[in-house]
Order: sequence, then structure tokens, then C-alpha cells
Amino acid sequence: MDEILQQLTPSQRKAVCHKEGPLLVIAGPGSGKTRVITHRIAALIEAGVRPYNICAITFTNKAAEEMRQRAFTLGASGGAHISTFHSLCVRILRRYASQAEIKPNFSIYDESDQIRCMKQAVKDCRLDAGNFSPARMLGAVSTLKNKLIDAESFRNEAEDFFTTRLSEIYLAYQNILGERNGLDFDDLLMKTAFLLEDCPDVCDELNERFKFLLIDEYQDTNHAQYRIAKALVSRHNNICATGDPDQSIYRWRGADIRNILAFEHDWPDATVVKLEENFRSAANILAEADALIAYNRNRKQKKLVPTKPASRDVSITACEDEIREAQAVAQQINELAKQGASLKDIAVFYRVNAMSRVLEEALLHNQISYQIVRGIEFYRRREIRDLLAYLKILVNPDDEIALLRIINIPARGIGKVTIEKVQNYAARHKVSFYEALKKVENIEALSKAAKAKILVFVSMIEKFRKDMSGPVAQLSERVFNESGLAQSLQAAGPEGQNDLENVGELINAATQYDQNAEEPSLLDYIQQISLFSDTDAYDASSESVSLMTLHAAKGLEFENVFIVGIEEGLLPHERTNASEDEDELEEERRLLFVGITRAKSGLHISYSRYRTVRGQLLRTIPSRFLLELLSGIDEQSEDNIDYDDNDDVDCEDMPCFELGQLVRHKTFGLGRVQKYIDMGQNSVIVVKFNSGMTKSLMVQYANLSKIDL
Repeated sequence: MDEILQQLTPSQRKAVCHKEGPLLVIAGPGSGKTRVITHRIAALIEAGVRPYNICAITFTNKAAEEMRQRAFTLGASGGAHISTFHSLCVRILRRYASQAEIKPNFSIYDESDQIRCMKQAVKDCRLDAGNFSPARMLGAVSTLKNKLIDAESFRNEAEDFFTTRLSEIYLAYQNILGERNGLDFDDLLMKTAFLLEDCPDVCDELNERFKFLLIDEYQDTNHAQYRIAKALVSRHNNICATGDPDQSIYRWRGADIRNILAFEHDWPDATVVKLEENFRSAANILAEADALIAYNRNRKQKKLVPTKPASRDVSITACEDEIREAQAVAQQINELAKQGASLKDIAVFYRVNAMSRVLEEALLHNQISYQIVRGIEFYRRREIRDLLAYLKILVNPDDEIALLRIINIPARGIGKVTIEKVQNYAARHKVSFYEALKKVENIEALSKAAKAKILVFVSMIEKFRKDMSGPVAQLSERVFNESGLAQSLQAAGPEGQNDLENVGELINAATQYDQNAEEPSLLDYIQQISLFSDTDAYDASSESVSLMTLHAAKGLEFENVFIVGIEEGLLPHERTNASEDEDELEEERRLLFVGITRAKSGLHISYSRYRTVRGQLLRTIPSRFLLELLSGIDEQSEDNIDYDDNDDVDCEDMPCFELGQLVRHKTFGLGRVQKYIDMGQNSVIVVKFNSGMTKSLMVQYANLSKIDL
């Protein structure tokens, strides 16, 4: 262990060797925080702590798997619990289901399932879905759950018309979930938090089990996760929180930056360690990132200390429109490839998914292979959802959404009228839809033919359920073939071939799960898929350029990074209300900071003067963040930043300056123009003054005088 510790920096070693009591590790990007966490697990075990008593939590399945692999290489993973927050909560809720007043075989409802339940809830409340949009209601309910406000509590607090209606919808939604033995993602957290706080014996047992709690990405915790963490260490205070306030970018889904900023208030005796050395990015890239994030006030002061020298130029490119911007990106990628760069080491980031279309077209036109990191879309494919619905029914027969999806897929003559009659019977007798199907002989409204078809379906499901304990891949393939799904896709001819290949890929994934899981089970497999996220789909081995949103880029790194669309309305995004809300503006700035710090050696930033919005070509305004980035020039050689204008200079009514032009400033004196960045009314000029200073100035305010010799 001593040899391993010698490979760490002093600050990393201090964090790793800390044993008991609260510890806050402020870990800047590229500072080796995963290394610190895994080495800390190893150090605790070396010091005599049983692996069984260690729990490490992070936010994505990919990050958890990486952590497990790194811990394994240190001989420290066996017995230690390493997972995401949601996976830990699922495990706790299944273990203590009776205390949480739920059934242990509950289904986890994804976004589309939640929308279906919410649509039904709005309908049950006899409200207009136009005025009470299911998506909007789901967002409101999610916010309440993240704040640990349950339906009953909210109903008691409702005061006006909207909150009263929302409380009714919330109650109806929860009743529907309960009837179907389903939990949404927010329920996993809320019910776990309530379980720990309402059942002291459960809390004591888990404190005894997890004597050391390590939480990665602590800046991304919401209120529910914060309360869970506090409860899990309430008897011993052995919490190690690792994170960076400057990388908190999930406020829109409930993350509360105050959790990490107030850590020392929550644990006054906490030890604080700052990891400031950056082992990822070149010095000039870090200077840009530092210059940008310095404009935020809600942060813990730190400076990114580079361990790598400056690399090639950071480029800021102005383009005429989004099509030319995409073309410029493709051309630059081709140039990098000619110079020997690997496509898998190149990524293009954007603020919203809709921006990927023109980029895809440009890459296709230039015959550049790419992957879109939005892998959750795979699990939304019709054929994949059909097979998964069958598997979900085997685990949880009360899952009415899954049951309704596949009761007549492939077609087996069980139509809408038949289904409604069964549903009416279930409602009258207060049983689940599946129980009603099993009692179909008692439903007088159904014909003998309809009853026979239903009994065949139920018999098939029951036969599958008897073999649930076997390998998941083998059961999946059997269900696919014997349910008739395979035959229906084969009958579709060439159109069904792609669907067959997708199902084959799902079964391959199940095979991999069977091989890697300690105790494979269909319940656990369905759970893993339910908690799958976009980032988990990123394939680092694919020889292709990666396209993704800035949010999806969190936790990744690339040699060369392109960030497009740095314009007002996109970044900061118009939906964030950043112009009026300082917290929203700071989060948007952090989002760009995260994007910049993914780059190792090449950073390319671009914006368009015009962009097509809803079919109209509109004039854009360069993002305020561009000017903030330019302030980093003063701290480095201007040779490390390259400003390209992809089009003819458009000076409009602004004075134009030529490179090398001698100018005078009333404060800084004489100087020569080094760069001129045409941004319309926001054009920027870079001047190196005789005093030695290099300044970035907005032309319209600089009041520079040209000196003609």
C-alpha cells in the first residue's frame, strides 16, 4: 500500500489516508477524484475495515462500473457496495419492502410509463389535459418528491386553484402507481428517505452495515439524496463527499448546489481537502476555463493547476449560419484526422439535442463516422419495449402498463372491447388487471372465444414465470420465440430485419449481464435497464466522433473537443431565465465550464451569426460567455488562442481595424492590434499595448483612436 500511496500527490494522499470523521474533497476537473475514491476504499480495507462495511455511491452506471474495475485492480472491490444512488435505494427498498409498505417485486417506471400514468391521473380527476399537461404535471410532482413532499402533505398545504388541482392529480398518480406495484425514479429516493427517517431500526441496521459512506459528485445531490446520506451516517458521521461546485449542472432535475457549499456547516469538524492539480487538460485550456468560472459567485475558491504545458491554439470561430458552422466542424475534424488524430478522441458538444441534425448531415457528407451519445433511445424502440414488457410482467404481474402493451402483441385476437370488459371487472372486484385475466371464466360479459384466447395468454405467462430463476438471456430468447414476437418480425420481411437485429443485441446484453453479475436475476436485470442513462451508452472503443449534449459530456474526456452554438438563447439557454435569475445564469456558465474541461489538447469553440429557428433564419447574439472567455487572454500568450472568421468580415456600423494597426487608448496608451473578432455590435479587439499588457476590448466601448504614421 505504501508504494501505491507514493504515486499520489500530497493532497490526494491526505484524502486517501483520512480515516474516521467527515471529509470533504473539492475535486476540480481532471484532478483524479475517482483515483482518490478507489484508493481510499483500498486504504480503509488495509486499515482493517471490512469491505462489507463500505458503501461508495456515484451518479451513473458507467461511473460505478469504472469505480468497481479500478477498485478491483487494487484488490479492494470484493464485498464493498459500489453503485448509483438509485440502485442503492432499490436494494434498500427491496430488502425492507414491508417497512416501506410496498411489495418487493415493484416495477420501476421510466419516463414514458410515467407519462401514461399521469395521463390517466389527469383523466381520473376529470381535468383537461390541455390545461393540465401530463408532462408539466409530472415535472411538478417530480419537484415535490425531490423536496420530500408526499401527496398527502401537499394536499394539506394546497391553497389556490392550481395547487389544489395539482394535489388531486398527485394523489391520483400515486394511487395508479400503487395499484400497478410501480415506483418512479423519484419514489425510489423519497421512499428510501422516509424509510430511514421513520424506521430507526432500519436506519441503525444500515448505519451498522455501511460504516463508511463515500459519495461521488456530491454537488449533484438533490434534497432527497442529501437526507438519505445524512441518515446513513447519522450514527457515525463517517462520510466522505467528493465533488466540485463548479461542475453542478443538474439544477433542472433537483440538484442543489447548497448541499456541497454547506457541507462544513452540516459537519463543523469536517476535514477539507482540495484537489487542484489537473492531469487532463493543457495549460491554455485551463486558463480559459478558470477565466470563465471566475465570474460565478456560488462556488468554493480554487484554481486549476495545470500539469501539462500549453497545447495548440484554442480556436473561436464565427460562422455565417449553423450549416456553415457544421461544415467548418467537419472540415476541422478531417484536418485532425489527416494529422493522425483518432476519431474516437474527438467529440462535438451542443446545448440541446436538436442541434445534432446539421452536424450529422455535415459528417455524413464528409464521410466521417460518428456516434450520438443518446443510448437510452435504444430502449425506447418498439421491438425492445415489447420484449421488455413481457419480462416485466414475469417479475411484476401487477404492472398494468406492460400488460396492456403486450396482451395483443403479436395479434392474438384480444381486442379493445375485450380488454375494457376485463378492466371493468377488475375495478368492480378491486383486483389487478392480471388477476382479472386469471379469473376470466367469471366474467359473464365475455364470449367463450374471448375467454379462450385470454386463458391461452395467461397460461403462456405463467409458464414463463416458472422459469424466472434461470439465466436471463436464455429466458429472454425463449420469451421472444414462444410469445410469437420473433415470428411476427420475421414475417415483416426486410423491414423487420433491423428489429430482429436490435432484439439480438438486447439478448447479447443479457448474456453479458449473466456472465458479469454476482447473482444474476431477472428482477435485477430489469432494474438495471430501468436505471439506464444516456451516458451509460457511450462506447469509448468506437472509432467514431462522439456527438452529445453538454450535460451528457459530464465525466468524459477527449483529446479534441468542439463546442458549437455559443450564442444567447442557446448558451445560456432561453428556457433558463438566465437574464433574470443569477443562479440559472451561473449554472449555464458551469455547463460551458464542464464542456471546456473535457478537452485534453484541442478546444474549438464556434457560434453562428444567423441560425434557423422554427423555419426562420434569425440574427443571433454571441453569448456573453464568449467575452468572459476572452478575459483569459490577459493571463496567457495571445498565441495560444486563435480567432477564425469563416466568412467575410461584417463590420456593420462598427469601426474596423487591421492586424498590426497602431491604436491609442486613453488609459492604456499606445498599442498594436493583435486580433479582431467580428461579433457584430459585440465585436472584440485584442490589443497588445506598449506597457506589455494584452487587453481584450469591446470595440463599441473601447473608444480606440487609429494612429496613422
